Amino acid sequence: MADLNKFLEIDIRAGTIIDIREFPEARKPAFKLEIDLGHLGTKKSSAQITELYDKDALLGKQILAVVNFPPRHIGPFISEVLVLGVPNGDGHVVLVAPEMKVENGVRLY
Repeated sequence: MADLNKFLEIDIRAGTIIDIREFPEARKPAFKLEIDLGHLGTKKSSAQITELYDKDALLGKQILAVVNFPPRHIGPFISEVLVLGVPNGDGHVVLVAPEMKVENGVRLY
């Protein structure tokens, strides 16, 4: 069983997607995202979300991301944060997002 202190070690923040690029070098279809995390600055992430989202739907969308995992190399790209999502019935990733607009960089508790 995890306790509250273990949960709070994971730093989950709200951010807004400000740039989306194709990622043809990825093994599975993915986008390269740039995310505005407010006072934490902008961070990059790779996300396998091409099945349910297109660039127009993603630009300006608020999401939740883990910001304190170590950076991860995905091919030639360094993913700095982990964008959170859950699988739908077909196994495609549905992004986790605040229900209403919140300040970028605010922490999930």
